Amino acid sequence: MKHQLLIGIASYLSISSFALGAPLPTATPASQGFNAKNVQAIDQFFNDEIAQNRMPGGVLAVAKNGKLIIYKTYGYQDKKNNIPMSFDTVFNLASMTKVMAAAGAMTFYEEGKLQLSAPVYQWFPEFKTMNVGKVENGVLTQMPSSKPITVQDLMRHTNGLTYGARANTPVHQASLRSSAEAATEFTGPDFIKRLSTSPLLYEPGTAWDYSFGIDVLGLLQEKIAGKRLNDILNERIWSRIGMKDTGFTLSDSAKKRLAQPLEIDPITGKKQKIGIYENSPKFDCGGSCAYSTAADYIRFGQMLLNGGSLDGQRILGPQTVALMTSDHLGTQIKNNVGGTEPGRDGYGFGLGVAVRKEKGLSATNGNIGDYTWNGANGTLFWVDLKEKLVVVMMAAAPGELRKEYRERINALIYAGLNQ
Repeated sequence: MKHQLLIGIASYLSISSFALGAPLPTATPASQGFNAKNVQAIDQFFNDEIAQNRMPGGVLAVAKNGKLIIYKTYGYQDKKNNIPMSFDTVFNLASMTKVMAAAGAMTFYEEGKLQLSAPVYQWFPEFKTMNVGKVENGVLTQMPSSKPITVQDLMRHTNGLTYGARANTPVHQASLRSSAEAATEFTGPDFIKRLSTSPLLYEPGTAWDYSFGIDVLGLLQEKIAGKRLNDILNERIWSRIGMKDTGFTLSDSAKKRLAQPLEIDPITGKKQKIGIYENSPKFDCGGSCAYSTAADYIRFGQMLLNGGSLDGQRILGPQTVALMTSDHLGTQIKNNVGGTEPGRDGYGFGLGVAVRKEKGLSATNGNIGDYTWNGANGTLFWVDLKEKLVVVMMAAAPGELRKEYRERINALIYAGLNQ
């Protein structure tokens, strides 16, 4: 009874506080073409999952036509310590960091300081000579790459700098495991030095493979600006559009508001954790290491949907946002995006975001041209241009269950759109 009561309180507070400190102008769901009955179905989904101890809690923010129509908290920020979820709860974004780091890079692109076709070795000579790994009969050999990694390759994951944790081939074993793990082990310069000695999984520019590209891109921005990526993104994006709780370093206040996962993975029954909580990164890894709130990230998403501006602050030009959120794989580059999860079939990839190319194929609903990326610790985000829709869901749910939630929340949102 106590558990059910707390869920109810959290939902009630979210409704009664809806217009207080909201990150965007508010409107009723019905006024923006969203079926109010489906809001109840969304509430029921979260409450059921929390009651079944499958997730600790979450924050959902949905904007339609520039108006915030759903903004709710559910369950717990920290279930073990009986702390309810709040609107200012802070979450590790994991790979949703990549979208912001890519947007930061595009500000340098607009200033003529960052050519997409430029070779990365222009900033990091360590990448001048790279080898491509070949495996025959279980034996790894390396051959010199025939082309350099470009800035565009970093942003669209066609660089070959694969995540070692994604497979168990000899090439993967020779690479670093993940962005967060690498950042907690190496400083920025040491990371570049170590990564440049890893064999590439593919020739640059030939295949999409999830990679360390955005981590290198973040350090490249630091080379250009002569300052930390945190300061770059704060000056160029976060502070300008009111993202006050977003950054790579947690303040004492933010640490108290940090969302905690369930101690046990509901699928595997094994203990789970969010590793970056325990080991502070040694550099601002653009691939995984930032923190934010649902309020901040919905403003970032709305800025992109608006074509690069929000509340009179121009971050990027409309044509730049269109370039960033268009497919950059085409027909000549091997498209492995669908291999990440069922919801990615039918997608290509732009500069930091997956971009839908077909209405069908994907296990998730949407429209051609929608763009998205999610975080491994339970966060999700997408923008649908046709529906003028931005969706952000934050949760501390690092297990495989997060992929199921992406499909189910997607279905609940689109079911509510009145045609």
